[in-house]
Amino acid sequence: MVHLSGIFPLIRACFARTPGCRAFGARMLVTLLVLGGALTLAGCYGDDGYQLPTRAMKELSPEMLSLLVQKNMPKDSPLLVRLFKEESELEVWKQDTTGQFQLLKVYPICRWSGELGPKKVEGDRQAPEGFYTITPGLMNPNSNYYLAINVGFPNAYDKANGFSGAFLMIHGDCSSRGCYAMTDEQIGEIYSLARESFLGGQKEFQIQAYPFRMTPANLARHRDNPNMPFWKMIKEGNDHFEVTHLEPKVDVCDRHYVFDAQPPANSTKPLVFNPTGRCPAYEVAQDIAGPALEKQRNDELQIAQLTSRNVPTAPITMGTDGGMNRVFAAKLADTGPSYDADGHLRAPPVHPGMPTPTLSPPPPPPTLASMFSAKPAAQQTQVAASDPNSQQHTGFFDSLFKPKTDAAQTASSGNAPGAVLAGLTPQSAAAARKSEAAKSEPQKSEPQKAAPQVAEVPKPKAKSQQDANAAQPPATNGGLINGAQPVVPAGTFDGRWAGLQ
Repeated sequence: MVHLSGIFPLIRACFARTPGCRAFGARMLVTLLVLGGALTLAGCYGDDGYQLPTRAMKELSPEMLSLLVQKNMPKDSPLLVRLFKEESELEVWKQDTTGQFQLLKVYPICRWSGELGPKKVEGDRQAPEGFYTITPGLMNPNSNYYLAINVGFPNAYDKANGFSGAFLMIHGDCSSRGCYAMTDEQIGEIYSLARESFLGGQKEFQIQAYPFRMTPANLARHRDNPNMPFWKMIKEGNDHFEVTHLEPKVDVCDRHYVFDAQPPANSTKPLVFNPTGRCPAYEVAQDIAGPALEKQRNDELQIAQLTSRNVPTAPITMGTDGGMNRVFAAKLADTGPSYDADGHLRAPPVHPGMPTPTLSPPPPPPTLASMFSAKPAAQQTQVAASDPNSQQHTGFFDSLFKPKTDAAQTASSGNAPGAVLAGLTPQSAAAARKSEAAKSEPQKSEPQKAAPQVAEVPKPKAKSQQDANAAQPPATNGGLINGAQPVVPAGTFDGRWAGLQ
């Protein structure tokens, strides 16, 4: 971490040594002053001679830049992330030129651990659920799992309820012990998108972590789960986001979440929330409360209809080892460790002594469509969680400029639609949140949105010959293991897909 006193010598060194720094100098200086952090670009050195890693500074791919243009999203506009365990998907949302968040890309989660439900006790292997705020200091460019984003557990809600744990991440390497694990390519792209948002002036971004997409069908299937009261609470924040496409303001009082609270109309005092104390008098703007209440009533009606039809409930499992998106299922067939091109031993995604992870469910068969009384008005994919064993907490200087991995994977398993009511448009709430959304351009009719791009995952390759040499470190003969196929480059899924914790 380079402290504020070393910022200006760092910038001078950067300008003197690296042409790329000069090109970004003005933007860097503004960001330094706004965020109070120590930033620089790859190839620049701090006062102690430390050279920043380059993978956190990798530029966005031409494909991603083209997608941003197509969706009218400046590359440095604010970011929001959503995670969905059961579907094992992670969504990245970006603010477009209307000031609202739209879905940019869906990434299949390679690995998450634990069960559906919030994390409560350190060591329970649970990936957290809830609403978390990510600051630049929570982005770790020096992770052993390529790159990592600390989700910020425990937050105010977790602490108020006595939950314990620390260093729960979204990271690479496809190996999890309470985290959301992605491939290196995926976390590299996600990390770079977040970096660009910070450079654009966003001081923090929100992560919303859910057990599953909060649809009536899923809630009906899990109606017997003891975590349902917690899930109904966080569903309120989910509904606020889905009807407005604006980041919900999150507070905690009386040991529960409160969303989009504002002072009563006749009040002149600012709201003060005590996570363990009584909630102050507050209200929610009608632009948000009205559509959210309508959505809630519609969902509850559908849940009641499904329950009356005795829709089967999902089994409540204990002792399972989390889940993974089914696009990675072929990797479960690999039972032996392997070495990557760096000589690091990599283990399969099944942890010794633990059951096989649950795969994300396939799309429901067409014959089940008749069970639903209403169809969503818009197709909306959701995100899943990933987890790393943790890394040290690093500051903004280290995390903000870490290189990105190769292009993110494409292709996800079928994405179930979200529960969005017909006629509920996000535009109705935009006026109430002008101060929180970018309004640099005049309001215009919303352009036709392209279908969400789903991150692809490389197709499974045939297993290499399994012999006595398979678990030996790579030799120096041109990067090949004696008697084996060429070594897979580090940073690819096959090269870094499940590091030992």
